[in-house]
Amino acid sequence: MSAAGGGAAIWGRAEQQDFRSRVRGCLLGGAIGDALGAGIEFDSLDAIREAHGQEGVTDFVPAYGRRGAVTDDTQMTLFTVDGLIRAQVRRDTGAWHPPTDVHRAYLRWAATQNDWGPDERKKDDGWLAREEWLYSRRAPGRACLSGLGDEVMGTLDKPKNPDSKGCGAVMRSAPFGLLVGWEPQLVFQLAAECAAQTHGHPTGYLAAGAFAVISHSLARGEDLDGAVQKALAHLATRPGHEETTDALKRALGAVRQGMPTPARVESLGEGWTAEEALAIGVYCALVAEDIRHGLLLAVNHGGDSDSTGAICGNLLGTLHGETALPPVWLVELEGRHTILQLADDFSMEMTQGAALHGPAGSSPGWLARYPRA
Repeated sequence: MSAAGGGAAIWGRAEQQDFRSRVRGCLLGGAIGDALGAGIEFDSLDAIREAHGQEGVTDFVPAYGRRGAVTDDTQMTLFTVDGLIRAQVRRDTGAWHPPTDVHRAYLRWAATQNDWGPDERKKDDGWLAREEWLYSRRAPGRACLSGLGDEVMGTLDKPKNPDSKGCGAVMRSAPFGLLVGWEPQLVFQLAAECAAQTHGHPTGYLAAGAFAVISHSLARGEDLDGAVQKALAHLATRPGHEETTDALKRALGAVRQGMPTPARVESLGEGWTAEEALAIGVYCALVAEDIRHGLLLAVNHGGDSDSTGAICGNLLGTLHGETALPPVWLVELEGRHTILQLADDFSMEMTQGAALHGPAGSSPGWLARYPRA
């Protein structure tokens, strides 16, 4: 499979179905984890247990006026996907710079945090930016808002917020791993470059790159432990990798320390920083008996519960596919219809993009959804 996404000739029907299931699993699983943690994001473990019982949260709890509400983690993840599709579509024009397309997508997300609703006059925004439910502030991180506060794109050479290593970049970076036709080092590089648009500390963008490489291995059908080892190998070549490397090694070490408990999760940190959120999400996915067990472990701690839940959900959803997700959570998940549409569009672009657009002709419907401008 080529970096351009390939065509139908190199994707068999079973391969396409497996890939679509993993893409759906990644986006829906992340959104479920996000929603499970949304209502307890700023609570201590003691406060969570006092409010919800000794086991903590075992189901959605109200957040932002409803059960199953998602946060900025899911919002930004969806715009990452939108940017990646747009990059593929724009390649026909000879303009091939995915970080720019992802940055433009993030600027469209930033508009949802400031505008009352979609501006129908902006035809080049595409369909995702016209989804009214996304125009809602869900505790977005300061670095994300400030990094996207103007149209200047941060780069690895000149990153935005060079001292920020919050988890706001890592929590949106699973979709880079779904570029299964790309080589892992390119996936890592793209995720890091896009993370530097808001989080310029090396730990902030290297954790995003590591997460993308882990997701990439899972999307290709590899196991999670091997995926983490591959990420560690890529990290070792990057200046400033030590915090992220140490955090992932602590996560692997915690797996060998016995039965998973909230205390063991909290030994990895609180998840407010990129490396801690990644470590907690990876640890919970590694020890998960099933998706429900892993996600509840990932959110029941006194830290950034929605982000660690989202990261764990991305990993488990990619690993097991959409049919492993608990249906009782899927039915209440905010924005499920939008998430499914976007997941299926991404899958179609990656597996059958050549049939949708190219030098010889393009589908008007597809270009209306993902304009080249």
